[in-house]
Amino acid sequence: MKNQSPIIENSDAILVLTNLPDQHSAANIARELISRKLAACVNLLAPCQSVYQWQGKMETATEIPLLIKTTSLRYPQLEQVIRELHPYELPEIIHVPVTGGLPAYLTWLHEETRD
Repeated sequence: MKNQSPIIENSDAILVLTNLPDQHSAANIARELISRKLAACVNLLAPCQSVYQWQGKMETATEIPLLIKTTSLRYPQLEQVIRELHPYELPEIIHVPVTGGLPAYLTWLHEETRD
């Protein structure tokens, strides 16, 4: 039988989503979050087209989505860093709970975001 990682019950792992206007700003935020241990992993996805209303006007933009893996404990600081470094006046910052996953990965996520 394989060595199994302990199961993390009531995990506070979350997935944070945000979009950046270019690769440079996306990579900058990703590096900053990792270096401050505010995230265990940040995925910079392929550019996508976003369509939205902003100040009464229909907008279309090419953006770089980020998938940020962290914990709810680290979220307030993570949000602050994104707000400080994000070039948008009102950045999209959404977080959703991680309700399951590979226990060893969730353990790693918690270890990487510990002070």
